[in-house]
Order: sequence, then structure tokens, then C-alpha cells
Amino acid sequence: MNVVAQSGAEIRIESLTELEQFDRCVELQLTVWGYSDGDLIPRRVFLVASRIGGQVLGAFDGDVMAGFAMALPGYRNGHPYLHSHMVGVLAEYRNAGIGRRLKLAQREDALARGIELMEWTFDPLEIKNAHLNIAKLGAISRRYKRDFYGPSSSPLQGGLPTDRVYAEWWLRSERVTRVLAGEAPTIQPTQHVDVPAEIYAWKASTDDHDAAREVQSRNAAALESAFASGLSVVGYERSPKGDGRFLLGVWDEQYLY
Repeated sequence: MNVVAQSGAEIRIESLTELEQFDRCVELQLTVWGYSDGDLIPRRVFLVASRIGGQVLGAFDGDVMAGFAMALPGYRNGHPYLHSHMVGVLAEYRNAGIGRRLKLAQREDALARGIELMEWTFDPLEIKNAHLNIAKLGAISRRYKRDFYGPSSSPLQGGLPTDRVYAEWWLRSERVTRVLAGEAPTIQPTQHVDVPAEIYAWKASTDDHDAAREVQSRNAAALESAFASGLSVVGYERSPKGDGRFLLGVWDEQYLY
């Protein structure tokens, strides 16, 4: 891995505004997800996002774009928010904190504009991403959508339905403030939903797709039931083996929009 990326000290985050920069986002998107043309977000969407109150941010190591984040503006129940649609980081720069830095840059920009909520969706089978969203950023989850995008051409999806959990990032909440300050939030989980570390190998192997589908189906039912009963994902743990665990409980900061 690049030495600079390991420390993250010299990675710079910039707002992207030019077509050439958006072309680089498209190229990085292809490298990270391997989408076919039908699933690829074109440069025009990045351009529009940057012009209508969204966000397009790039993470640079010198002249190399190591990652990007793109968000679209949203409006619900009388309140504006930002929907963070994509965050991608090149494989050789992963585990260097660049994804987190991009999210923090999104938060800083949103707060400067008076926006207090960011949302995005994530695959609940992706253990590292779930841990980043819930444990390191302080997002909570209380909505599940089966097959959110329909069939995906990305090999990372492993041919499974594109089930997604909504992350709600309440930017000024006590929970987020404490998590970003390195303090553990006070949670009292009453249920948990587990994701085995083997899920990545099962998704990548045609012989083990049934095992991956069984985990996805079981966890979808468990999370939907918990959300319907008023519980939220308030924590996430990873075991030494690499298993993931959603921790569900009552969130006592009940933001409603």
C-alpha cells in the first residue's frame, strides 16, 4: 500500500467542480465496483449534483484521486437533507481512513450550510462498511429496503438482491458528537443480528451462494421485525474472527424527519 495513504496525513480533500474531475470519478467508480454501463453513474450526474446543492468531493494523494464522495440534495417533511449516494476508495488506499475523512468533510460542508441530516444506504452484509457507519461515524438505522436498486452488475454484490439499510447521520446529535470525539455512546441493546465473516467468500463463490442468500434473508427478516417494533441499530461490533453484529435498542434522541 502507498506509504502516504497508510498515514493519511498527506491526503487532501477537495470539492470537485470540473468535467475532467468528474471523468476521474467515473473511472474510479468503474475500478471500485466494476459496473456495466447500465449501472454506471455518468459524469453529468456528478456535474448536476455539484450544481444543485449536492456534494462532490475528491480525496487526493498528490495527483492521484484515491477516492470520492457524491451526495444529492433531498427534502422531506419540511426539512432539507443530503443523500450520500456514493463513497468509493481505490483498493490500494483502503484501511487508511480515507472513507471516514470523506464522510467528515461531507459533514463539515453540510453543517456550514445549516443541514443537520445526512442519509445513505449500505449493504448490511458488508461488515467493514457497517462498522464504519455505525461505530465510527455514529449513524443509526431503522429502515430496511429489500432489493433497493434491483439487479446489480457489480461483482461485489455476488448476484444477491441489493438489500440496503438506511443510515441516518444526525450531524449535531449527542450520539454523533460523542462518537466523533472518540467517546463510546451509551447504548442498551436488547437484540442483535449477526453477519458471519465468511459472507465475503460465500458471495464470491457460486457454490456457496445459497449460504449467502440464507444469511441475507434471515437477517432481512430480523432487522425488519426489530425496526417495526420501534428498535434502531444503535451499535455495531466486530469479533476477533471478523464476524459482524448489529446491536439493536431504543434510540433516545428521536429525530423524526
